[in-house]
Amino acid sequence: MPAPQHARQNAWQNAVFPSAGTTAHGYLARPGSGTGPGLIVIQEWWGLTDHIADVTDRFAREGFVALAPDLYGGRVAHDTDEARRMIADLPPERAVPLLAGAVDHLLGLPETTGGRVGAVGFCMGGTFVLHLAAADERVAAAVPFYGFPEPAPDFTGMTAAVLGHYGEHDDSIPSDAVTALHTTLKRRTGRTPTLYSYPAGHAFFNDERPEAYDAPSASLAWTRTLAFLRDHLPTGH
Repeated sequence: MPAPQHARQNAWQNAVFPSAGTTAHGYLARPGSGTGPGLIVIQEWWGLTDHIADVTDRFAREGFVALAPDLYGGRVAHDTDEARRMIADLPPERAVPLLAGAVDHLLGLPETTGGRVGAVGFCMGGTFVLHLAAADERVAAAVPFYGFPEPAPDFTGMTAAVLGHYGEHDDSIPSDAVTALHTTLKRRTGRTPTLYSYPAGHAFFNDERPEAYDAPSASLAWTRTLAFLRDHLPTGH
């Protein structure tokens, strides 16, 4: 399977920040109001593509200071084999420190309000959202789109609220796995996550993949995500 169109190497890097002992890059979008809650947007396994940058812009238009860290260092995958090799080089134990550096940068911006952030991710990024929230108490709201951590991290003590979006026809994440994730999160955190299922397959939110995109499901998931983030992210300094 080819990567979505318009996946351009180095096309979306306007932020530079230290992270995990190195210099990291990402795409930062600011709200028109000038200030807002911080939000980390985590890429699919293709990389920091036009689609992820567009989603980051959408969140900024809704009032968030949104940062999409470039976890592949400017590279993008051009087919599934390449994406599979790239994700193999980025296990959660390496991704989480990189993402924590992005949280540091986001919270250090004068535009960012509050002392905690939200995190939204897609596919690989959805998995990393849950790993990041389990490891970093600065994440107040975690929104995985068809992300499934296997094996699961230790969610004990995780304070983030969780809203998840999953496709009923996603062959990679069966419904019983989503049910098991719900049980695990509730048991280990003491909080009940909200995990929605949609009549769609994997990557149903990606409107650059017509074979996967499901407009009604994507629209509903977007509406729910915005309401959830606004409910859980602090807005004061």
